[in-house]
Amino acid sequence: MKLIGIEEHFLTEAVQQAWHEIALDAADPRVGYHSGAIKSRLIDLATERLELMDETGLDVQVLSLTTPALHDLGRTGVDLARRANDAVAEAIARRPTRFQGLATLPISCPDEAALELQRCVETLGFKGAMLCGRVGERPLDDPLFAPVFKSAEALGAPVLLHPRVPPQAVRDAYYSGFSPTLDAVFATAGLGWHYDAGIVFLRLLLSGTFDRLPRLQMILGHWGELVLFYAERLSVMDRFTGLNAPIEHYLRHNLYLTPSGMFLPSYLERAASVVGLDRLLFSTDYPYQYRPGRDARTFLETCGLDDDAKAAFAHGNWLRLTGAT
Repeated sequence: MKLIGIEEHFLTEAVQQAWHEIALDAADPRVGYHSGAIKSRLIDLATERLELMDETGLDVQVLSLTTPALHDLGRTGVDLARRANDAVAEAIARRPTRFQGLATLPISCPDEAALELQRCVETLGFKGAMLCGRVGERPLDDPLFAPVFKSAEALGAPVLLHPRVPPQAVRDAYYSGFSPTLDAVFATAGLGWHYDAGIVFLRLLLSGTFDRLPRLQMILGHWGELVLFYAERLSVMDRFTGLNAPIEHYLRHNLYLTPSGMFLPSYLERAASVVGLDRLLFSTDYPYQYRPGRDARTFLETCGLDDDAKAAFAHGNWLRLTGAT
């Protein structure tokens, strides 16, 4: 059974250098994670990546630039985005049956980002885009970014909303007071990333994004970034939102969920109850969640779904969403 991972990351030396030049490694703990074996696996778009895909049982990786992507780079990101996307296109051309792409966007320049998304989809054959939460102090629901989401809807290109570290004020209030290392992990992989990404999605929903763009599709990793496990509680906002439909409607019509390497059948069951089996996608969150032992394929085989639902989860839902092959 063909297994497609739709949240599989890469990095370029040029992007990492740009982060260092603006001292982003001092402001965002995640930047410091990109060293040693993790960096090697992120940079490589050939031999080692393919070997580890084979080992874990993944047939296709949909490549996306790792967080915090280009969100803090201003106009510098315009050229970096084009170069990163061209590098992915070259990797796909070398291995068209093993790789697909999500566009890297210079999101702080929304008009240029919308055009780059169009180029990536129409010229390079990419399947969507990935964004990483706020841009500077602006949330993604700021009207400034409307051209990007309008372009995504028009192109039929889903947008993966990826975690990034919460703002410093939030980290100081909620994720500090222990040790520097524990504070950093608490604010990132321990919890902070996931609430932040979930809230980014909810802000987009509550601001009326899907009323204005009803065909826009978004993807959340980590089984819905925590907040989706409280879908019942979200419904208490329905009579205050002024939206065209209840919140549940948007969860079942504008959102897909994926595990990001959190291979837990109970989480899969809960995710399916929120968005439906036809809105579950597969992902391993390579290289961060890579574990030896045929991990991805084993989860697919033992996840508890029947054969039809398993095939949809493994590849069918992604093919239907994107028209990919």
